[in-house]
Amino acid sequence: MVQIKSPEQIAKMREAGLVVAAIHAATREAAVPGATTKDLDQVARKVLAEHNAKPNFLGYGGFPATICTSVNEVVVHGIPSDDVVLKDGDVISIDCGAIIDGWHGDAAYTAFVGSGHSPELVELSRVTEESMWAGIAAMKQGNRLVDISRAIETYIRRQPKPGGGKYGIIEDYGGHGIGTEMHMDPHLLNYVDRKRGKGPKLVPGFCLAIEPMVSLGAPRTEVLEDDWTVITTDGTWSSHWEHSVALTEQGPLVLTAVDGGKAKLAELGITAAPDPLA
Repeated sequence: MVQIKSPEQIAKMREAGLVVAAIHAATREAAVPGATTKDLDQVARKVLAEHNAKPNFLGYGGFPATICTSVNEVVVHGIPSDDVVLKDGDVISIDCGAIIDGWHGDAAYTAFVGSGHSPELVELSRVTEESMWAGIAAMKQGNRLVDISRAIETYIRRQPKPGGGKYGIIEDYGGHGIGTEMHMDPHLLNYVDRKRGKGPKLVPGFCLAIEPMVSLGAPRTEVLEDDWTVITTDGTWSSHWEHSVALTEQGPLVLTAVDGGKAKLAELGITAAPDPLA
């Protein structure tokens, strides 16, 4: 069952989303050479406390930290640790969430540590982020879930990969519904699987976490012995971008973007819904 939200509930999710945006800003600034991924987790905990918000990752299925810190070939669910020290040239994807009055926000971004990153890595992150926005742009009344999947896949497939070959669209993980829980129906693939059909019709009150994950190589992954850390099977580096988005009568509202998605959606010819907290 898909949980449909009222405008008042979407406003609460916007509050949670802005806390997530604040965590992103703080951890991005702290993701420097010499910092440990445990340091970044502490930064996130501080931001949550400052906003009287609760973490939705900590304890979820037994996860032991507040954020996920996925470095280089780690795709998702990397566990913050004192043993993982960021180095110049690393790429890190940080995934985090927050709860306000029982309503969830969830978003992720990829950051470059230090300098000296190859154009191939820079382009990987750009393609992943832009495919997310393509998916957000497809979140409109009358479309179906598969239209979001198609928009994400189509954008990625149309981008030339430096050095040739194709980007790997991670197959085992995708987006999801969000609301009174972090992970809810429906599951959102980042590619079209015709066996799954078109999925539900998108209507006002529909809320999704849209999150493409893309690698420089194969789309396949494996889970390490800690039962959390997901890596690419071929060791290629990856990128992960995510926003929580609500569909309203006035259009999409990007709950975890500071401006509600206004600027980026305008570039795509779409008017973002008014911010209920403005």
